[in-house]
Amino acid sequence: SFNGWSRLSPQRAARSRTDGESLCTERMNWMELIPITEPDKQEICGWHYQGLYQIYNLPSYAEMKVSSMGFASPEKEKNFYIWRENGHLIGYVNLLEKPDGIFIGIGIQPTLCGQHYGRRLLTEAVRLAQELYPGKTLYLEVRTWNQRAVRCYEHVGFVLDGAPYTQTTGAGTDKFYRMVFAGKGEAQCP
Repeated sequence: SFNGWSRLSPQRAARSRTDGESLCTERMNWMELIPITEPDKQEICGWHYQGLYQIYNLPSYAEMKVSSMGFASPEKEKNFYIWRENGHLIGYVNLLEKPDGIFIGIGIQPTLCGQHYGRRLLTEAVRLAQELYPGKTLYLEVRTWNQRAVRCYEHVGFVLDGAPYTQTTGAGTDKFYRMVFAGKGEAQCP
């Protein structure tokens, strides 16, 4: 155990996915990490961000299922985890193994943005990724204009990796940064 957390072997984590068991026992029980469920997916699709952040709004869950998008894809849903606090859905994480490392994607319930939940969520995502994929590079991608997210990621221990690049996603074409975990922030583990 480190920092009060129980460590799980990849085999136990894989078993946990099938029986719904919580993947981590948390200090002070302020967040619970569990595999995503159908009701969670529907709730997340109902989240609505404002202003520039509207780009992160998802289509309806029915539309996502038809196009087998993200967590609506049976092949991809195993990569998604949700965090709850006092029974309320706070956010979700996508841990996707790729040839160049482990891609981390996060989403926070819109009314909780700007309250440091992103830091807490990403810190725990890094810890889980390090446990499930030891020795792998952890990285994420962020739109260059999203300085709130860049600062959050830097606080947790991610650093910019190279120059901005153009990427096309389901939400359109934009400039992105790739950020890699350097192990010098909140998520640093012994």
